[in-house]
Amino acid sequence: MAFLQVSQSYKAPKVTNERKRELLLFERNAELKFRSLELLNLAFCHRSYVNEQHIKIDNNEKLEFLGDSVLELVVCEYLYRNYYESMVEGDFARIKSFVVSEDSLAEIAKHIKIDNFILIGKGEEYSGGRGKKALLADCMEAIIGSYYIDSGYRDVQIFILKYLVPEIVKVIQNRHKKDYKTLLQEYVQKKYKACPRYDVIKKSGPDHDRVFWIEVVFNNTTYGTGKGKNKKEAEQNAAGVAYRTITS
Repeated sequence: MAFLQVSQSYKAPKVTNERKRELLLFERNAELKFRSLELLNLAFCHRSYVNEQHIKIDNNEKLEFLGDSVLELVVCEYLYRNYYESMVEGDFARIKSFVVSEDSLAEIAKHIKIDNFILIGKGEEYSGGRGKKALLADCMEAIIGSYYIDSGYRDVQIFILKYLVPEIVKVIQNRHKKDYKTLLQEYVQKKYKACPRYDVIKKSGPDHDRVFWIEVVFNNTTYGTGKGKNKKEAEQNAAGVAYRTITS
């Protein structure tokens, strides 16, 4: 029995005939099948879209909250069942931190073209919201939460593992995208008993298409430059330059 029957208090955006075609296309591409297209539609509903509507509807943040927990449970269970003998708890935590990260979820979201179906407000659209990692990762979690409610644990587990098992393998084989800010911080704290400092040295472009250049400083030495569409990305790139330099 679908969990949807015990919780129908949400107010989803109306699924028009055109929207129904879009959602069915998403289902085919993502290899999902929802009992309730209204629930799937709600998973795509960003708060910026809700704020511009003249009728009361919900956003996807509660589904995102649920999806985050379901995602972590599925990954932790998989690691426990498959690597119990060969890994310690710290290995599980490290692998999980990579595979359920914003970067990882945003890449999966792009792969199944979530950005084509998100309902966002005009302002968010103008500022490039469809391409923002945080927004894509959050929507991915909301879809996981909605699929769990709609179809149950077993179906959502299959969906999650289809995309995350390859990511788990990448981490185990050290082929994953590195979190250089964390690696650099751990290195600098251990060797110099200090923390890296990130300085914005330049920024250009309008608010909706801003580019940042950042340098990282520690032990009286400057490293970089890292460039990115936001400070977080630029800092990560600057940290990568610094970490590869000091460990090469």
